[in-house]
Amino acid sequence: MAGFWTGVGEGGVVEPKRKFRFRVHFGNLTSSAFWVKTVNKPTFTINAAEHKYLNYVFYYPGNVTWNEITLTGVDPIDPDLAKTLAQALDDAGYALPSTATEDPKTISKTEATAKLGEVYIQQYNSAGEVVEKWTLHNAWIREVKFGDLEYGADDLTQVDIVMKYDWATLAGDGATKILGPT
Repeated sequence: MAGFWTGVGEGGVVEPKRKFRFRVHFGNLTSSAFWVKTVNKPTFTINAAEHKYLNYVFYYPGNVTWNEITLTGVDPIDPDLAKTLAQALDDAGYALPSTATEDPKTISKTEATAKLGEVYIQQYNSAGEVVEKWTLHNAWIREVKFGDLEYGADDLTQVDIVMKYDWATLAGDGATKILGPT
């Protein structure tokens, strides 16, 4: 009798994707392979346009909005993730005013996305091969929570990062593009 995960797929065995086989890559930041504990995959929402005609209401698909992703990571001492993220904010254009007459400087999208570089999430199979790769285009950090401290706990310090991006593309096994602009 065939098992639940046999009989289909390559070699007669189907392997489900596992939640713990992943890596998040930030092109221009410190290696994230070891500090990211959790990340949600990209999601999108198709907005609905409403059209009223006599006593009826009809809905049509509208524009697509890509939703934020959230990463939770462990803050290592070296390389220091908190310092790296604070530096990323500074490099994106944020500057504290030193005097009341100083010309203000603001964060720019160009600098914020350039600081992160290419951001992608890879999911692996049991052989260590990439089976899914989500690339976040024009990604930038929207929110950082540097974690909580507590005398009565021996937990690792966590950092929560919320990221915005314009769109995501999904590539499957090999270089096959499944979703996204061509």
